[in-house]
Amino acid sequence: MPKLALVRHGQSEWNLQNRFTGWWDADLTEKGEAEAKKAGELLKASDADFRAAFTSVQIRAIRTMWLALTEMGRAWLPVEKDWHLNERHYGGLTGLDKAETAAKHGDEQVHVWRRSYDIPPPPMETGSEFDLSTDPRYDGVDVPATESLKLTLERVLPYWNDTIAPVLQSGKDVVIAAHGNSLRALVKHLFNVPDETITGIEIPTGNPLFIELDDDLKPVSVQYLDADRGKPLPELP
Repeated sequence: MPKLALVRHGQSEWNLQNRFTGWWDADLTEKGEAEAKKAGELLKASDADFRAAFTSVQIRAIRTMWLALTEMGRAWLPVEKDWHLNERHYGGLTGLDKAETAAKHGDEQVHVWRRSYDIPPPPMETGSEFDLSTDPRYDGVDVPATESLKLTLERVLPYWNDTIAPVLQSGKDVVIAAHGNSLRALVKHLFNVPDETITGIEIPTGNPLFIELDDDLKPVSVQYLDADRGKPLPELP
């Protein structure tokens, strides 16, 4: 049975500052680097034989993967980077302090933007200092102005089906270092989590969610490798 590890990147500079990050390229903090290394230690101690690695094109996820693979003794492993695994785009909220945003718009409205399944935040204005439409890593990509979790799933799922799933079906164990919402989208798909409850699934930074899959890529077991920092697990389908 193939094994899949989902690793949310370590704490980023904007996580620490409590800012909406989305597609902006905030780097890891010192704590985030330590979390990534710890994830690597936990993955090395697991019974998986990782032979394929995937991450986004955002520095916090890329460096989390580098640090984890180094701790695993697998720095030689090829890593595929793709924007489809990027964090959800927070639109016009990008760069804003979460507490200040709640004070301005109200806790209820900010909760809707953050935690509803299909309601996106306000779109980012063209020409914003956080506009990445001309960033070379997105050449040929129609960079979104905002995304809900539903829209995030709609871009993550084809990449999963076309690129990652075939690797798992070939029998290889896979590690993915990505983001809270792109991983949440994968969890929704794998565990058939309902729309109304998926936003309550919280994946801690740097704590691998370790999943055993059957030959049809249905989960047969799931656990956090660091049980002390685990959150409630999705139910097996």
